[in-house]
Amino acid sequence: MRTLLRYFLINFASLWVTTKILPGLTYTGGLRTLILGGLVFSIINFLLIPLLKVLLLPLNLLTLGLFAWLTNVLALYALTTVVAGFHLRPYHFTGFVYNGFTIPAVDLSTFWVAVVASLTIGLITHFLQWLSH
Repeated sequence: MRTLLRYFLINFASLWVTTKILPGLTYTGGLRTLILGGLVFSIINFLLIPLLKVLLLPLNLLTLGLFAWLTNVLALYALTTVVAGFHLRPYHFTGFVYNGFTIPAVDLSTFWVAVVASLTIGLITHFLQWLSH
C-alpha cells in the first residue's frame, strides 16, 4: 500500500511540475483534476505501460531501444483521453540563450508537445523515484 501511495505521489508531482514548466500540457478544473490525473496516470503506468512494452518489443529491438519513448507518449495520450481536464496544445517556444548556448525558436505541434512532456515527466519521475529509494 505504501508503494502504491508513493507512486501516486510521484506521478502527481511529475504531472504538476510538467504543467508548470511546459505550457503545451495544461489542465483545467484545479486540484481535483490534477489528483484524478495523478491517479489515472498511476493506473496507466501499472497496467498499460507493461502491455505497450511487450507490444512494441519488436520495434524496440529493431531500433536498439530508440523507440522506448513511444510508450510514454502513448501513456500521456491515454491520460489526455481518459481525463477530460488534461489537454495537449501546440505552442510557440520562443527560444533560449545562455552564455553562447542557443536553442532556437520553434513551433511545437501537439505530437512534439506530447514527446517533450513525456520526456519531462519521465525525467522527473525517475529523479523522484531515485530520491525515494
